[in-house]
Amino acid sequence: MSVTTTESSDQDEVTIQVTGRFDFSTHRDFVGAYKEHPKGGKFFVVDLKGADYMDSSAMGMLLQLREYSKKDRDVRLINGNDGIREILRIANFDKLFTIE
Repeated sequence: MSVTTTESSDQDEVTIQVTGRFDFSTHRDFVGAYKEHPKGGKFFVVDLKGADYMDSSAMGMLLQLREYSKKDRDVRLINGNDGIREILRIANFDKLFTIE
């Protein structure tokens, strides 16, 4: 498991890449990745391309991130595999996040 971040050239958007298992073991790294930035100051994208598993604690972390981000645009979840996208769909996260 690893969590890495990159910031856009205009410094308005932060992409958080998650690889491996996205579960409670990533909590400290995931929360630390977005809390490096001021609350409400950035847009966030979570890149799940390298994630092979997601559980309910990961979903809770995504909800916390949503509350932390700028309010005028959704947090985007991108590149999730079919299993992760199905989990997000069943949990109605498509109503709370932009899923690409």
